[in-house]
Amino acid sequence: MIEVRDLKRSFGTHCVLDGVSFRIDAGEAVVIMGRSGGGKSVLLKHLVGLLSPDAGEVLVDGRNIANLGERQMLEVRSKFGVLFQGAALFDSLTVAENVGFALSRSGKCTPAEVANRVAEMLDMVELPGIQDKKPAELSGGMRKRVGLARAIVHRPAIVLYDEPTTGLDPVVSDSIDQLILRVCEQMKVTSIVVTHDMRSARRIGKRILYLRDRRIYLDAPTEAVFASTDPVVHRFVNGISIPKEITF
Repeated sequence: MIEVRDLKRSFGTHCVLDGVSFRIDAGEAVVIMGRSGGGKSVLLKHLVGLLSPDAGEVLVDGRNIANLGERQMLEVRSKFGVLFQGAALFDSLTVAENVGFALSRSGKCTPAEVANRVAEMLDMVELPGIQDKKPAELSGGMRKRVGLARAIVHRPAIVLYDEPTTGLDPVVSDSIDQLILRVCEQMKVTSIVVTHDMRSARRIGKRILYLRDRRIYLDAPTEAVFASTDPVVHRFVNGISIPKEITF
């Protein structure tokens, strides 16, 4: 469903991605992990055409999207749903207006159809009956769930998750993980998750792409990554830093 070939991207003199290549098949649940500032979010933006590569290709359903016009990109982006790191809800809108925003803007659904779809998605994320609340009235975990409902309301084929459990306690993080798994299984979507949460990575991902030094350092099944004896991978998944010598 998605293939990235030798993707390169720099900002000025700062190279962020330098020859990234991988493929993701339909229905897969894949985790992308790596150090902070290592290019994970930049990579996600290339998948939905928010950034264009300096070189290389990004293929969605076999179609290279790297140089498509904005109108053509709208068609491609309709395949995607995105859960942003901070949920990115509109503070001035109600939950129902947030979740149904894209459907209402499209003009393809009647108000009654939008309301029904919103209610269906809120049920799926276990938040029934909160349509009239504002984001300020919700906890962090609830905002994430509303963000997920908005991401899947148009029934996308691919859902991108950018740090879905950041800032949440372990119990709420687990509930978000379970929702992601449920969406993947019930809606048969392809799930791509960027996370630093190793517990989430292990629960959600069937495969892990480890981004290091601007390239994919390792592409392997999840359990193989966590069992890896490669010192670089082992230190990362176990959160082990290399002590630096202190001099005076």
